[in-house]
Amino acid sequence: MGKLKGFIEYNRVEEKHIPVRKRIKHYKEFTIKPSESKLIKQGGRCMDCGVPFCHSGCPLGNLIPDFNDAVYNNEWEKALSILHSTNNFPEFTGRLCPAPCEAACVLGIINPPVSIEMIEKYIVERGFQKGWIKPMSPTKRTGKKIAVIGSGPAGLAVAQQLNKAGHSVEVFERDAKVGGLLRYGIPDFKMEKHVIDRRINILKKEGIIFKTNTEVGKNFSINKLTNYHSVVLCGGATIRRKLPIKGAELNGIKQAMDFLKFQNQVVDGIKKPLNELNASGKNVIVIGGGDTGSDCIGTSNRQRAKSVTNFEMMPEPSPERTKENPWPYWPFKLKITTSHEEGIKRQWNILTKEFTGDKNGNVIGLKTIEIEWIKKEGEKSYLKEIKGSEKLWPCDLVLLALGFTGHEKSLVEQLGINTDERNQIISKNYQTSIPHIFSAGDMRRGQSLIVWAISEGREAAVQVDKFLMGKSHLESKEKGDLPTVR
Repeated sequence: MGKLKGFIEYNRVEEKHIPVRKRIKHYKEFTIKPSESKLIKQGGRCMDCGVPFCHSGCPLGNLIPDFNDAVYNNEWEKALSILHSTNNFPEFTGRLCPAPCEAACVLGIINPPVSIEMIEKYIVERGFQKGWIKPMSPTKRTGKKIAVIGSGPAGLAVAQQLNKAGHSVEVFERDAKVGGLLRYGIPDFKMEKHVIDRRINILKKEGIIFKTNTEVGKNFSINKLTNYHSVVLCGGATIRRKLPIKGAELNGIKQAMDFLKFQNQVVDGIKKPLNELNASGKNVIVIGGGDTGSDCIGTSNRQRAKSVTNFEMMPEPSPERTKENPWPYWPFKLKITTSHEEGIKRQWNILTKEFTGDKNGNVIGLKTIEIEWIKKEGEKSYLKEIKGSEKLWPCDLVLLALGFTGHEKSLVEQLGINTDERNQIISKNYQTSIPHIFSAGDMRRGQSLIVWAISEGREAAVQVDKFLMGKSHLESKEKGDLPTVR
């Protein structure tokens, strides 16, 4: 490493943020870039740790010590080449990944870990600024034609990798714009959509064709898929989990992703604000404590909600690691996001029992009860309601951020792909029961992280390439290849 004692000499630095009172007035990103000297020093904090557990912590297997060392030595273009050798879209992961690599950082055992995600973000941003990121079209084409269904992170990754191998790739997207979850699930204050657009422009110049407003199995017949040598399903896990309790049909009870997608479309200028999907002046309750719930909180505050309350049925996590999830595993500890900092009342160990409404069918309140979790040795935990803890919460808008149960079934059924007892796609090495059809991302593995979607797309591309050509020269983390640094 360039600075053997850097982890002793330099403290961890993180991005600073625009003050809350200013940033909630708009939907733009609000991070403040550290100085170049601070970024270089952060690269110098990376230890010569012998076994870099950050590699295994990262689903992509990013060569983290290598690009950190390049940054410390002010070799930014080299750092970008190293980063791109394993990660197609570091501008996405550098903003949106929860950084399992940092949780696995050896330095994190005794001190705050290396600021890996921040370094990653500014490597790729410098690459775009300097013009180092250019289209890289294949030198020759194989004559094979591939359809990728879904343009989220998995679909984009598999498309770029297969195009790199020389195949002709067409990506089908049912929405008006490309990006899937990145465009319609992530608020602009976490990632502005020009970040997606500039990468899509690169992919188009590399030869990838995008077909928007095209839903395979509906306005694009599945019979036309016979024109392709292989098909890759990357439709995501989009079936929202419901809350089947009394009053669930009342007006004002909305799925989180409907709320977030609509607001993104408003910001994009393709939709006008709609009262039923706007928190302005309302008492808002967000049910679900994950990242989607957090995004609803940030969006509600920007819409000038009267109040925002977050319900979570699980106990409040410890602020630090517990013995149940030791290093280098992911720490299930209390997470305070920037949206939480903007104004929220968090309620733990609480269960919604019933929604109440007015005579016009609008939600006006929630009935809840407090719970405790009981765990006996050798048994699974179960919840117990606490008698006498019932409460009625007034509200005008309820946002259900309860996660997803899996992929939409229509296309899979039309194609005749085998599924298991939970209706999940059965696959081996990303290949479905129909040999030329593959699947990747959330559609295959279930709801997961963006970094996992990119990883799945890259690995699926290797398997498709093998199927079509008999072998593949694409990099693969699963087969232990060392990436070729460009």
